Amino acid sequence: MKKVPILDKTIAVIGLGYVGLPLALAFSKCYKTLGFDINDNRISELSRGFDKTGEAEEHELLGAKSLIYTSQLDELKDADIYIVTVPTPVDKFNRPDLTPLHNASKSIGKILSCGNLVIFESTVYPGATEEECVPYLESESGLTANVDFFYGYSPERINPGDKNNRLESIIKLTSGSCESAALEVDSLYKSIISAGTYLCASVRVAEAAKAIENTQRDVNIAFVNELTMLFNKLGLDVNDVLDAASTKWNFLDFRPGLVGGHCIGVDPYYLSHKSQSLGYYSEIISVARRVNDSMSEYVVSKLVRALITAGADLKSVKLLIMGLTFKENCPDIRNSKVIDICQELQKLNISFDVYDPYVDEEAVYNEYGIGVIKELPPSDYDAAIVTVGHDTFKELGAAGVRKFLKSGSIIFDVKAIYPQRDVDLRL
Repeated sequence: MKKVPILDKTIAVIGLGYVGLPLALAFSKCYKTLGFDINDNRISELSRGFDKTGEAEEHELLGAKSLIYTSQLDELKDADIYIVTVPTPVDKFNRPDLTPLHNASKSIGKILSCGNLVIFESTVYPGATEEECVPYLESESGLTANVDFFYGYSPERINPGDKNNRLESIIKLTSGSCESAALEVDSLYKSIISAGTYLCASVRVAEAAKAIENTQRDVNIAFVNELTMLFNKLGLDVNDVLDAASTKWNFLDFRPGLVGGHCIGVDPYYLSHKSQSLGYYSEIISVARRVNDSMSEYVVSKLVRALITAGADLKSVKLLIMGLTFKENCPDIRNSKVIDICQELQKLNISFDVYDPYVDEEAVYNEYGIGVIKELPPSDYDAAIVTVGHDTFKELGAAGVRKFLKSGSIIFDVKAIYPQRDVDLRL
């Protein structure tokens, strides 16, 4: 590997979304950094100091003097290190879609030079870096891995919307294609991560560790979601049960809810895909996914039963859905299970409005064909479903929500952000 003092290296970050932008900003404090994205509009917005993801403030974007934003691949050709942070979604059949990763690998391969280091941060299944990415790097560049260039894997651990647990304060897993590459990757991240790093035994170990982090959460939440459905039949509030059980020191306090987003709701499919390719059927992972994917339908059915019991005419009711993002206090709508709730209601021809002050209404409509309102009319709704725990909703309170409901209407607090006595339904 080309021996260049770390601080003298130029770093190119490929993909400037929720993962890539914070990473590029962090590296730019110590290195000349190139932030690349294929979306020209994204580059234009960042250059003007606007980040639609809400992860970076205007002063951070405009103050990063060592960071250059570009959508031109040729401008990256003099970089020493390439870091790939593109999304790794699943298709409509929940199969891994590695198209963005393949395209990024091909692009880097076109400009790759001897001595370069390529690091992947995108979440994948164990073996994907070596099996899916490196071959493109080699074929496009004509170079040989671990001879002419080197590679590593350091999975992202970004938590969108979290202002406390930031990139620099979360321990970073690192790995490399050989011992010298691993040490280089580890030293690179140590220079920006105040929490420190953990050097994994291999690239595949780092890939697997990332995959099971979110799969473990998915399994635990599925267990609690299943308990929710059981306790509902017993006439028990699952949150009361969890509060009681949580008094024991070693009880894991997971809460029920909708499991969406680009991590917990996606990563398990990557692991199960790899498992099946090896002829092993991962039962727990698959069952957990089925349970969590069914929760949107469960929420709708529970609300519909409550409306019918209250004597409502489903043909004339109007519902208010509070929150569309996959989690609180961020504009991220990727794989939001609230979309599934909307689609279930549409199947039943039940009228509803969606209110979420965090989202881009145009982006939501273009992606899902769902309109989002920014102001709420008073006394207009027969029920409200609080699907996301935004701080603005917490500050509004259940009493504030009732101002927008008709007399005797229902508040279904899916996220349990209000006291039980102030709402009509909870999971």
